Amino acid sequence: MTEIQRDATPVAKSYDVIVVGAGFAGMYLLHRLRGLGLSARVFEQGSGVGGTWYWNRYPGARCDIESMQYSYSFSDELQQQWEWTERFAAQPEILKYANHVADRFNLRPDIQFNTRVSSAVFDESTDRWTVATDDGKHYSAQHVIMATGSLSNARTPDFKGLASFKGKTYHTGHWPHEGVDFTGLRVGVIGTGSSAIQSIPVIAEQAKHVTVFQRTPNFSIPARNHDLTAEYQKSWKDDYPELRRRAREESRNGVVGAMPTKGALEDTPDDRKKVYDEEWERGGLHFMASYNNLALDKTANDTAAEYVRGKIAEIVKDPKVATLLQPTTYPIGTKRICLDTEYYETFNRGNVTLIDIRNAPIEAMTPNGLITGGSEHEFDAIVFATGFDAMTGSFAKVDIRGRAGLTLKSKWAEGPKTYLGLMVAGFPNLFFITGPGSPSVLSNMIVSIEQHVDWITACLSHLREKGIGTMEATKTAEEDWVAHVNEVAYKTLYPQADSWYMGANVPGKPRVFMPYIGGVHIYRQICNKVAAGDYKGFAMTPQKQVATAAE
Repeated sequence: MTEIQRDATPVAKSYDVIVVGAGFAGMYLLHRLRGLGLSARVFEQGSGVGGTWYWNRYPGARCDIESMQYSYSFSDELQQQWEWTERFAAQPEILKYANHVADRFNLRPDIQFNTRVSSAVFDESTDRWTVATDDGKHYSAQHVIMATGSLSNARTPDFKGLASFKGKTYHTGHWPHEGVDFTGLRVGVIGTGSSAIQSIPVIAEQAKHVTVFQRTPNFSIPARNHDLTAEYQKSWKDDYPELRRRAREESRNGVVGAMPTKGALEDTPDDRKKVYDEEWERGGLHFMASYNNLALDKTANDTAAEYVRGKIAEIVKDPKVATLLQPTTYPIGTKRICLDTEYYETFNRGNVTLIDIRNAPIEAMTPNGLITGGSEHEFDAIVFATGFDAMTGSFAKVDIRGRAGLTLKSKWAEGPKTYLGLMVAGFPNLFFITGPGSPSVLSNMIVSIEQHVDWITACLSHLREKGIGTMEATKTAEEDWVAHVNEVAYKTLYPQADSWYMGANVPGKPRVFMPYIGGVHIYRQICNKVAAGDYKGFAMTPQKQVATAAE
């Protein structure tokens, strides 16, 4: 959109704040903005609330954070009255919760569904943003907040001949709302990340045959999911204030759990095996917290990795298949560890085949299937469990232009640069929820969402009180923060993996470690200190006395 077009286009309506996305971040933002008395509009490209849990409806979709912790804490009445049914809630239940929140707080009147934001352009003459939507309308706002999610831009590989396939294709990140019946079908599943690990066992129960195409095996821990008792829920609800405080202020990942005090090599091999056995049977992501140095010390990490590889060998009956499923090229936990329900057991079924495409990549799609290793495999349906353009992909879908017409895409050409994962130099009054440079995907997302929303809304209140027109990160603060994020990351084993944390799953994307790994508790302290220090690292200018577009 050119400057002339934007100036000539009438603005449909003006707001104090425009929010992009109506997932858990956008909903809580709207609730808080209303509390400040600010006019706000949320644009959501889906037809309902829920964000990640609106789109990801694939078979077996389930949260990997326990339900009692993967929930809002801002309303005690809400957290006391809502009842979860399972330890790890499935997608339908989480979406039901999101809809309950939208109805309970009457959020829908200020959310515009089925609307995609195509561009956001900052006007330096008015210090306001012009936001364009895909229906051709334009809106004005002093502040724009991107609540588009870290894993919301589904990525389908650009295979040669993709359009020629005559069967049905599905992406786990954009699953049909009516569901899919694979009964009697030959199904190909491309990818073995989290969505594949959750969906393959369910699809295999329906399909005539499932062929799994794996480039890189993933470590997965049993979820050990189960129904929640009333007593267990009560134990959490009775102590929620303290448990929520611990998640926010003491934990690295926003999850309450035992914090180990010793390293893996301090135990004897027998004692260490007992610890791993207990965590394996307990199930859940806490396996990686068995010891305090698994993310830091390669030798310590090897003990955990070897244990899980041993478990895979025990479960999978065919030694060749077991070997293919055992990750060996990266430390355990440096790709987000997966939780499963009988994933490895599924490869013992007679109707499931595993094909390694590491050294024989998929060459092309054909009308009847796909070709790899010179052989054609025929399918009735193909499932792309190929992940997302993580952390930055959802922002890249919007043409965002800051001062002097600078595009965010060009600003981030060599990797995302932010200050605290919240703002970007050259883009005034533009905020990001759980953006690159914040704990985001390395944490319990709702804990990080609430922290960002609380910080941003407190900041907006401060700006109004002080008569501030614009706020943006300084280049120095931005550069120093990016350096700090990378410094902290490279003290760990995480950069050793070709993960989506590094952007490695997207061809041509710069290899930069995007989330902040210093911990939720430390990050919160840093953000609070910045705010208490009169928002050090941010440049502010007084409010301009200019007329804005009429309502």
